[in-house]
Amino acid sequence: MTTTVPSTASDIDVLRVFCAADGRHGNALGVVRDARTHPDEASRQSLAKELGFSETVFVDDPERGIVDIYTPGVRLPFAGHPLVGAAWLLDLQVICPPAGEVWVRGDGEFTWIEARAEWAPPRTLRQYGSAAEVEALDVPEPGDWIYAWAWEEEAAGRIRARAFPGRGDGIDEDEATGAAALLLTAELGRALNITQGRGSQLLTAPGPDGIVELGGRVRLEGPLAR
Repeated sequence: MTTTVPSTASDIDVLRVFCAADGRHGNALGVVRDARTHPDEASRQSLAKELGFSETVFVDDPERGIVDIYTPGVRLPFAGHPLVGAAWLLDLQVICPPAGEVWVRGDGEFTWIEARAEWAPPRTLRQYGSAAEVEALDVPEPGDWIYAWAWEEEAAGRIRARAFPGRGDGIDEDEATGAAALLLTAELGRALNITQGRGSQLLTAPGPDGIVELGGRVRLEGPLAR
């Protein structure tokens, strides 16, 4: 039987990832710096459900960048905003989720990761005729994981998007979804500037050999008060 060491507030940092230029918005992320406090999948899944963030990252090796990612209901081999956030917090050049090795670089206020679109979980990419249509959407019933998007300014690569996980786990809408941005970038084959949710910003750029770069701003909100 595995014994779980309870986490304290100082063990868990809360970040906002893919913030707007003024520091607002972004997707909330919990980072458990010492994953030994939750050493098995069951205890990690339980904590992720308790915290209720769209994703929680457990750091198994801060020097080698080995991490484990959970939604409130499932474990993920790859996810964009948890990797951008954890890489920024731990000041890493490489971060390693189960999907594979992810290279990281800083560029002023932005943190960028390099990833392969095929690592992203399947998403239904649904294009609409205008940004206003996307903004007017109601949250759909649980079912498909839907990434709704429309061009704001096609020549400039500007997109308006919203994301509906459809998992029935309490996350009805995802504020900023890096994995879906990777899939859309691979499909369109061009760099994108995406405004998602209430006003989060994600930047992407296709690279060589199927690589896509994903970048955004990260803000530390502080240790979790529990």
